[in-house]
Amino acid sequence: MSAKLRVHEIYLSVQGESTFTGLPCIFVRLTGCDLRCSYCDTAYAFRGGESMEIGTVLETIHTLAKPFESQSVAGQTLPLVEITGGEPLLQKGCLELITACCDAGLTVMIETSGAHPIETLDPRTHRIMDLKCPSSGESDRMLWENIEHLTERDEVKFVLATQADYDWAKEQITRWKIHERCEVLLSWCAPLTGTQQDSSLKPAPKESDRISRETVIEQMMRDALPARFQAQLHKIVWPPDAKGV
Repeated sequence: MSAKLRVHEIYLSVQGESTFTGLPCIFVRLTGCDLRCSYCDTAYAFRGGESMEIGTVLETIHTLAKPFESQSVAGQTLPLVEITGGEPLLQKGCLELITACCDAGLTVMIETSGAHPIETLDPRTHRIMDLKCPSSGESDRMLWENIEHLTERDEVKFVLATQADYDWAKEQITRWKIHERCEVLLSWCAPLTGTQQDSSLKPAPKESDRISRETVIEQMMRDALPARFQAQLHKIVWPPDAKGV
């Protein structure tokens, strides 16, 4: 494994989102992203990081996982491993790392936008694909052919900041019948803190246009939307701008 990755951080915490929420998880955050979503709370990973050989990344993962040896929940090996970013699929070595983790018997997830092809990922991976809603400023970057490659192992996430975002997400779920392919997640968009705001991000929606968590849930019930509302658990437990959690 001679390939290298630019890694921003590797840490053990609990999974804060997805259907795996609350389970112990090792996060491997890769550096770099080609999108500038208005609500991005990990802009610090756009740059910097450390060049690491894939073998070294794996050693770090195994060290963090050692206390959980032979532990599992509902057939999922603990801790989980999530490859995230930034945008992890920008780095070619990401595919090799994921396959190596799967070969090691780990439960592996990747958090990726809908702007990059997902079909080349190891089929054992749980792909969490973020379809960017209008307020992100990046909706036109989505590769809609990705939907054809989704399976029941995968999840599609919509981050909702405005009513227009909700309406758009509802339209895509219905048009593409995403709920018949995989889990659908609706995630309320928490406003960025002062330290999270980055000058390179697309303009954020006006405060008067923002949708509340209550409204999202109420409309989900009204529309009988086949989706799961999710909160960001890590932002409930720790300060919203905390890193390494």
